[in-house]
Amino acid sequence: MAIGHHLLSISLSTGTNNRILHVDGDSFFASCEEAEHPAWRGRPLWVGGGRNGDGIVIAANRQAKKFGIKTGMACFEAKRLCQHGVLARPSYEMYRQRSHAMFRILEQYAPMLVPVSIDEGFLDLTTMDSVVWRNTTPEKYVRQIAERIAREVKIPVSAGLANSSRLAKLATDAAKPGFLEVARGEEKKFLCDRSVRDLSGIGKNRQRSLAALGALTFGHVANLPSPLLKQKFGIWGTQLWLFANGLWHEPLLLEVKDRTTISSNTTLPVDEPEHEAALTFALSEATRLTGQLRREQLSLREVSLTIRFTDFTEVGGAHRFQHPQFQNSVINTALEGIFRDHMSGQGKAVRQIRLAMWNLSRLDTQPTLWGHTDEERWGALDAAAHKLTEQFGQTALMTGAQLALRQNDVTQTNPKAKCPFVPQREMVKKLWGTDADPLANKGEWEKRLGKVSKQHQFHH
Repeated sequence: MAIGHHLLSISLSTGTNNRILHVDGDSFFASCEEAEHPAWRGRPLWVGGGRNGDGIVIAANRQAKKFGIKTGMACFEAKRLCQHGVLARPSYEMYRQRSHAMFRILEQYAPMLVPVSIDEGFLDLTTMDSVVWRNTTPEKYVRQIAERIAREVKIPVSAGLANSSRLAKLATDAAKPGFLEVARGEEKKFLCDRSVRDLSGIGKNRQRSLAALGALTFGHVANLPSPLLKQKFGIWGTQLWLFANGLWHEPLLLEVKDRTTISSNTTLPVDEPEHEAALTFALSEATRLTGQLRREQLSLREVSLTIRFTDFTEVGGAHRFQHPQFQNSVINTALEGIFRDHMSGQGKAVRQIRLAMWNLSRLDTQPTLWGHTDEERWGALDAAAHKLTEQFGQTALMTGAQLALRQNDVTQTNPKAKCPFVPQREMVKKLWGTDADPLANKGEWEKRLGKVSKQHQFHH
């Protein structure tokens, strides 16, 4: 069974005592590089993406930010602003390892942990008053967590504590670097002068619509009539009004949910002038993504392909199937059609290939009266192939396209690591359980939490 997790919001009277903690690694990639290279500590440092680590800035530490260096800036511009700074090439596998170590620590301090990215997550501390905080305070408890992560993982973290995950994240942003608690009853005061732009997930269209109503801050929103916001934005408008008035209470829940999309964005090791080689790579990536979907028992209805050239111009298109698809032959035929339609007459070398598959639905894996379905047979084949590659390596089993790619391009023999922004479902699965039961091992938190409680009672 494929699994996913997200935050579920519930409001009003049923959660007035919620205490949700948001923990965020400070400039995570840059902090990981400092932890790995102690001589770089205290110096302006930024991590550069691209083929050679000299593309755009994907992370910068606090010292670098003082020079105006920020995420998304070209690395040559960052070097111009800070000649004596350090440019680090990304080490994604090392980032994954430190992220895993950080979450292993966090899960020992609360009955529920919901990771939302490689460097941040939420903890439910609602019941801690009666379990742990009899002999300490929230601030001391959170600072103990931060100190342990700094000591064992060498990563600084900031944290915010509030009555909902949204407010806790805003508190973290206000606290950096450090910790901030929004006390019960102080929510509206804390939000009053803060811009609505700071709310995670709010889009530019909604910002413009709120600005048209004169609402630039949460204080402005709180003063608007609730029916007006509901009429303008629907249920989201009501939720925003409750949030701005400090009345939105949000318990932290894990909910099983399927993936909605899967994608791949790969910059080739060198600009590829041979378009057939670029097509081979695109079909190889499509085979990999389709296999992942089948392992999660999903099929797709829509697929898109985008080709970026060496001059950063792009072409691409999409295809919608009449029925959900799960077979490589069908999907790759559609992709090849998109590729040939849009690459006809193009003479520029290919720099980047982007694939996306969406409009996903569950596979029908129920056997029929006459035997197993094609979906079930394909699922068993993918499961066996995945087990072989896990046991014997990525080259144990390859498609013809993958083999041809490796023979034609020596740089693909040891392809570079992918960026570690893995889906939340995979992070939780690695922490707590398996595809079949994501919470299979989660009961262990009770023993760990008990040990923490005893330690506090002993020290106090």
